[in-house]
Amino acid sequence: MNEQAQGDTLVNPVDTTVKVSRSVSKPVKDVWKLLATREGAEALLGAGGDLGDKGDSWHAADGTFGVVRSYHPLEQIRFSWHAAEEAPKTLVEVDLVSEEDGTRLEISHQGIPTYFDTGAIARKWETALERLAAAAG
Repeated sequence: MNEQAQGDTLVNPVDTTVKVSRSVSKPVKDVWKLLATREGAEALLGAGGDLGDKGDSWHAADGTFGVVRSYHPLEQIRFSWHAAEEAPKTLVEVDLVSEEDGTRLEISHQGIPTYFDTGAIARKWETALERLAAAAG
């Protein structure tokens, strides 16, 4: 079977990227400080989620898990994200962008297989941004 005929498989993945963003009326420094706490990590990842340094693993109570891939204070954090043990690895990037009146949080979730419900994933990250905004005050 050639790669084209295989379609959306682990050998030849066809993926999608979901992007969401939200502005908060706090400076980047305060938003980053929040993300570095257990409360901020759980707001982003869900209960039990805890982001550490590059190379650290994380596990949330809902079964999602991954590894921190890059950690750039005040700018960006990237981590792998698995929906479940047998699910393929995807990559989530959280960028903090300074704005005149606060910070824009941008989440880009890459490598999502086409058979995943991207609408549900977008809603997951939109809800995470709502929780972060509420925690930031």
